[in-house]
Amino acid sequence: MGHTVNSIVINAPYDDVFDKSNDISRWKEFFTEYTDSQVVERNGNKIGFRLVHQNGASWQSYRLLFKEDKFTYAARVSPMAPFEYMKILWLYREVAGGIEMTWIQDFKMGAGAKVNDNQAEEMINKHSVENLKHFKEIIENEANG
Repeated sequence: MGHTVNSIVINAPYDDVFDKSNDISRWKEFFTEYTDSQVVERNGNKIGFRLVHQNGASWQSYRLLFKEDKFTYAARVSPMAPFEYMKILWLYREVAGGIEMTWIQDFKMGAGAKVNDNQAEEMINKHSVENLKHFKEIIENEANG
């Protein structure tokens, strides 16, 4: 099983950090590796969405927003490959200097995957650090701009 934890502090009000980071229609701007991000359905606090990676792969996931409790939960739905499962938790915590946003990913690579769990952890950690910095830059520029 693979597991990653990455955090960054964003110097902006909580509402800005939560609302902007969960605006899936902007994820192609926030994430360096996505070429498209579309909301396909909304039902209460649940959002179904589709992402397209720069390598051409696309998949659907869902996301549950718990703004009052300062977290979100997401899971990949279809297709699952290359994962057996992928679950993502984002935590938001007020700290000195702003809002600490933490991404926790729990996953297992599928039988046909080209990389194992440890290799996937390395890649996810690398991309998470880059993307968190990108989120920070965009949100801080817009909030404090």
